Amino acid sequence: MRPLVIETDVVVLGLGAGGEHAAHRLAEAGVDVVGVERELVGGECPFWGCTPSKLLVHAAQTGQGWARAAERIREANHGWSDHTHAGPLEEAGVRLLRGHGRLLGPGRVEVATDAGDVSVAARRGILLGTGTAPAVPVVEGLAGTPYWTNRDVVRQREAPASLLVLGGGAIGCELAQAAARLGSRVTLVEVSDRLLAAEEPEASEVVAEALAAAGVAVHVGAEVARVTHDGRFTLAVGEERLEADHLLVATGRRSNLSGLGLESVGIDPDADHVPTDERMRAAERLWAVGDITGHGDYTHLALSQAKVAVRDLLGRDGPWADHHAVSRVTFTDPEVGAVGRTEQQARAAGVHVAVGRADVPRSSRGWIAEAAGVVKLVADADRQVLVGGTVVAPYGGEVVGLLALAVHAEVPLATLRGMHFAYPTFHRAVAAALDDLARG
Repeated sequence: MRPLVIETDVVVLGLGAGGEHAAHRLAEAGVDVVGVERELVGGECPFWGCTPSKLLVHAAQTGQGWARAAERIREANHGWSDHTHAGPLEEAGVRLLRGHGRLLGPGRVEVATDAGDVSVAARRGILLGTGTAPAVPVVEGLAGTPYWTNRDVVRQREAPASLLVLGGGAIGCELAQAAARLGSRVTLVEVSDRLLAAEEPEASEVVAEALAAAGVAVHVGAEVARVTHDGRFTLAVGEERLEADHLLVATGRRSNLSGLGLESVGIDPDADHVPTDERMRAAERLWAVGDITGHGDYTHLALSQAKVAVRDLLGRDGPWADHHAVSRVTFTDPEVGAVGRTEQQARAAGVHVAVGRADVPRSSRGWIAEAAGVVKLVADADRQVLVGGTVVAPYGGEVVGLLALAVHAEVPLATLRGMHFAYPTFHRAVAAALDDLARG
C-alpha cells in the first residue's frame, strides 16, 4: 500500500518544549503546520523530568513524604496524559501525527503511524526537535536487569527501601538526596573523581557534603565492573560489592537522532548532535532546536531556540541565537545555579582569567540561615566583564539570575560593583565575590 501523501508549510518533528512552542506560534501566525510526535506531546520536562523530579525534591525538603509527591506528580501531568499539550496545538490549527518520523530529504518526512505510513511534503521546511533519552552505559550484566531511569523513579508510589544511584550528575545528585531524605538508604556511584563534574569544583565539594549529611554514601572515581540482579542489585566496584533493592541509572542523556534519516539532508547520521547557525538552521530547509543542538539539555534553552527558529521561518528579524550565557540549575539543597563558562572552560578558551570567591555562610543571610554554599565569579581580566558564575546556596537558581544578566549583557565589573545589593540577602555574597575579584 502506498503511503498517504499530505502537504503543509512546516513539519515540526518532535513536540517537546521547543517543538511544541514553535508549532503553536507558527500556527497562530497562519502557517500550515504538521506536528509529529511518537511519545507524549510536551516532551520529557512535564512528564518525566523537570516537574516530577522537582516535586520529589520539594516533598523531601518539606517533609511531605513520597506518597504525597506521587499524588502531585500524577495530578501535575494528568496521569501521563498529554491532552493539555496536544489540545491547544490542535485548537491553534496544528495537525498532529502520532508516530515515528524520518527525514527523506529537504522538506520531506515519512511518518510511521499505527494506521500506516504518511508522507509529508513541507513547502517551507522542517523543524527538528527530537530531544534526548536516558543514556545507559555498557556495563557487564546491566542490560536485561530491571534498572530504573528517571522515567521509572517518578512513577513510584513509595520510597524504595534501598537505592543504588549510578551517576553523580545533576539528575543523580538531585534524586539521590531526595530519596535519602524521603527514607531510602542511598548509595551513589560516580566514575569521575567528583560529583557534578561539569560544574566548578567548589560546587562539587558543597554538594558532596550536603549528600553525606542526608545519609547518602558517595563513591567517586568508582568504575562499575559488573551488575548482577537476583531480586536485589549488586554492583561490583573494585573490591567492593554494593547492594540495594533498586538501581537508578542516571549517567546522562543521549540525543534522539538514531533512525531519523539525517544522511538524507547531508548530516552525519552518527553525530551526537545537530550543528546549527545563529538562526538555528541545520541544513537546507531544516532547523533544529533543543537538546539535540548540543548547547545543553534545558527547557528554557529549547524555548529560546524555538523563538529564534520561528522568527526565521516567518521571515522576521532577530535577535538570533546566542549561547555564551546559558544558565543552568541543579536542584539539590543547596541549589547550584550557574551561567556561562567555568574557570576551566574559560582558561581552555584562552581567556585571561580572573576569579573571585565568597563563602555564603560568611554573608549575613547565610549566617542567619546556617546555610552552606559558595559564590564563584569567572571574569575576563582584559575586557573586565564576567564570562561565568556559580552560586551554590539556598535559592541559588534564583540568585544566579543576577549573574546571567551580567554575563549575557557583558556588564562592566565596575558597574556591578557600584550596584546596591539588598541587605540581608543571599545575593549579597555576589558583592563579596566581586570585592574578592577586585583584590585578586
